[in-house]
Amino acid sequence: MTSSSPAVATDGALGSYRTKLPSLTGLRFIAAALVFFFHATFSDPPMNPFADESWEEGFRWLFSKAGWMGVSFFFVLSGFVLTWSARPGDTLTGFWRRRLLKIFPNHVVMWALAMVLFAGAMTPVSAWLPNLFLIHSWFPQHDTFISVNPPSWSLCSELLFYLLFPLLLRPVQRIKESALWIWAAAMVAGMLAVQLVTDFLMPQHPPTPEGFGISLWEFWFGYNFPPVRMFEFVLGMILARLVAAGAAPRIGIISASLLCLVGYAAAMVVPFLYGLNLMTVVPISLLICAVARADVEGAPTVLRGRTMQWLGEVSFGFYLAQYVVMYSVRTTLMDERLFSPLPGVLVLLGFFCATLLAGWLLLVCVERPVMRRWARPPAARTAPRDEEPSPAPALR
Repeated sequence: MTSSSPAVATDGALGSYRTKLPSLTGLRFIAAALVFFFHATFSDPPMNPFADESWEEGFRWLFSKAGWMGVSFFFVLSGFVLTWSARPGDTLTGFWRRRLLKIFPNHVVMWALAMVLFAGAMTPVSAWLPNLFLIHSWFPQHDTFISVNPPSWSLCSELLFYLLFPLLLRPVQRIKESALWIWAAAMVAGMLAVQLVTDFLMPQHPPTPEGFGISLWEFWFGYNFPPVRMFEFVLGMILARLVAAGAAPRIGIISASLLCLVGYAAAMVVPFLYGLNLMTVVPISLLICAVARADVEGAPTVLRGRTMQWLGEVSFGFYLAQYVVMYSVRTTLMDERLFSPLPGVLVLLGFFCATLLAGWLLLVCVERPVMRRWARPPAARTAPRDEEPSPAPALR
């Protein structure tokens, strides 16, 4: 496959995938919010604002699995959306250019802010340089794969997804419809295999600094190492084919949401490694299918409303900005001060709104201008307006 050859197949049923799926855009923000509240539970670093021990512990317990679930949702959704919105006749260079421009400018801005505000004084070049180029999750050193702006670790996996997607699309397209469920089950089985290998073969020492009850090696290989997250991404690709073929389960959004709660509850009681993504990936998959099918069939959803669409559009910036906003304010302006319950809730609400503002600023000042200026190939940038290609899909 050369730089001028199609990265997206022009045959098959992909033409029917072009139906817009706005409800998935709205759903993205809920996943980003889960990650926000998960990070807000941390006591070291000092994110959790509650002085009352019962509130501090209750808040941490309630959202203890929210971050894992939100990230897993994003990985499955990436595979789904990229497959659904694949452009016939697209090129490798065109696809990769849009994907890199989608993630790197926002990442670099938040990386620079984190370095100036707090990370530069405590991060060696051996950690911040891989972080800048989004390869830090490939290194098993904790101070490297969790460095500078910690949520950026997931972008290392996304970058791998984008690199391999053009090579995976044709094989996924060629799976017979009768075998799609078998392949979907194989992806979940692969996730289980990863955790079994992690549990029984990875070194048991040293422990993670976060106190997760597992070793540093287990946390890195079982969760942060990009290749092991490919199972979720490919699962999302297969789900897109199932929905397009009308073979997805006929389950409603409310029922799928309740199953997500059941999966979340299960993740809280199983051994830590098996609660990272195994307990929630099937409910997440069912929810994505249910929401996508609702859009295909034109069924009304609250996720399609104007407010949820706006929140979905700012969700990527919101995700990248959350740690920088909370950590810098908690350690400088607040001097790690703790609060009684009501002021603590107001502090969380303030952080939430400030992160929303930061996400919106990234969207309008960085992401949109960059995509408008460079996402199209050079010839299209100089073409008359009515000859320009359609913009890249809004879903990331």
